[in-house]
Amino acid sequence: MAKEKTIYVCSECGADSPKWLGRCPACGAWNSLHEFHPARTAPAVTRTALPGAGRTPQPVSLSAVRADDEVRIDTGDAELNRVLGGGLVAGEVVLLGGEPGIGKSTLLLQTVLGMAGRRVLYVSGEESERQIKLRADRLGRRGGDCLLLCETSLESILSHAREVQPDLLVVDSIQTLASDAADSGPGSLVQVRECASALLHYAKATDVPVVLIGHITKEGTLAGPKVLEHIVDAVIQFEGDRHYLYRILRSVKNRFGSTAELGIYEMESDGLRPVANPSELLLTDTDEALSGVAVAATIEGARPLLIETQALVSTAAYGTPQRSATGFDLRRLNMLLAVLEKRVGFKLAQKDVFLNIAGGLRVTDPAIDLSVIAAVLSSNVDTPVDRRTALAGEVGLSGEIRPVTRIAQRVSEAEKLGFRRIVVPRHNLKSLGDPARHHIEITPADKVEEALRALFG
Repeated sequence: MAKEKTIYVCSECGADSPKWLGRCPACGAWNSLHEFHPARTAPAVTRTALPGAGRTPQPVSLSAVRADDEVRIDTGDAELNRVLGGGLVAGEVVLLGGEPGIGKSTLLLQTVLGMAGRRVLYVSGEESERQIKLRADRLGRRGGDCLLLCETSLESILSHAREVQPDLLVVDSIQTLASDAADSGPGSLVQVRECASALLHYAKATDVPVVLIGHITKEGTLAGPKVLEHIVDAVIQFEGDRHYLYRILRSVKNRFGSTAELGIYEMESDGLRPVANPSELLLTDTDEALSGVAVAATIEGARPLLIETQALVSTAAYGTPQRSATGFDLRRLNMLLAVLEKRVGFKLAQKDVFLNIAGGLRVTDPAIDLSVIAAVLSSNVDTPVDRRTALAGEVGLSGEIRPVTRIAQRVSEAEKLGFRRIVVPRHNLKSLGDPARHHIEITPADKVEEALRALFG
């Protein structure tokens, strides 16, 4: 009897090796090679059950291919449509990932229940029909044409899909599915790859969009092989802290749209509510002057946001001062504190510094640097910053204020929310055009000292 062939496949990048290695030679990940038996995973049952299995693809001239405007499928959710690039595309495969309990199933269930006139097949391998019904009642949505199927067998799901012929197929989750053609348990590298490939073939053969829910590992990445992210057309991350109300839907990969868009939701008792103007919710509605608070004009994806930067500076109670940042890079905070001490002359080496981005958001936009410095100095000298003043600027190591991108959008957002003044880098004035056409005072600054002098006098 011939010896069964065995290869080892990396769960991070999908590369294979004829023997086990402690480190993947392709991506460098440690302990990521897993045993794989090609003979056991021949997808004979799966592929023959798919539509168009008997057809042989033929070469086609590129000039003969029709490229008409793609008609998008409206999901009924403005924020989800924004992230997808305008809606779902026929035959598209979307992978939605997020932390446990963040609201992935809630988002998809309320979306499919709101798609009137669309037949949706909702497949769940984690919950029963009764549990899904209880969630739907809590969301206050009617079922409509949504069909429920609690099944984990891939062949059974494809069989029901051929009979139902849905307009949209939702699978919750890909890690619970198993194919009879693969000799391993659900959630393994082999099963995830085989099930994802079969569902991709089904989507392309029938032009039915497929939405998959994926689990997240403790490192914050999508569970399963890295090749899963290469198979699908779009990868969407659902981010946020379960202790806060706000959730962010961010596009990581999108073959039919931009990855610069993001959607913002607010978690309520009856589901997730799209937030049309997040800046109004992220800013404190008070006229009381408080020290240690500065408003930053940032860009998240392609959307301008005005958020509060809160800082607290106090004398260190112990020998070593503390540095803590929530929603902001701690190493960048230490760099800005060093700039304040070296270039501006404020001594903060013996003081505790705590920084917080209000609303539970995590901001990586470098234009928030100027507001961080203003909030820290405001708390240090116990002098409030004007509540109707916004700031936008990246701070360099020599204390200069560097130009930022999309300054016109930042100024327009601050003007729309009623701010009276915004401090911007002087190099951005050229892209703003005539300052007289803006109904907001624009204060340019070259150095950190110049910006602080404009704020505190």
